[in-house]
Amino acid sequence: MDEATERKKLFWHSRRGMLELDVLLVPFLEEAYGDLAADDKERYKKLLESEDTDMFAWFMQHAQPDDPDLQRIVRLILERVQPK
Repeated sequence: MDEATERKKLFWHSRRGMLELDVLLVPFLEEAYGDLAADDKERYKKLLESEDTDMFAWFMQHAQPDDPDLQRIVRLILERVQPK
């Protein structure tokens, strides 16, 4: 799949229909995804396979993913919106 097609696919998968997730994921995809290392890009794709309710809990910091890969990408997204 070429890069432009993959970006379009990721864009539509990043739009979750839950505003709280959309305001995190879509800007992250548009502004930060391109600069990620290849393994972090794969982590982002893996994140998009998660349930919305799980992602909401993770991003609201009510829970943490069990998977270390998902923990890392959630942390990267949160750090982008909550810089230290």
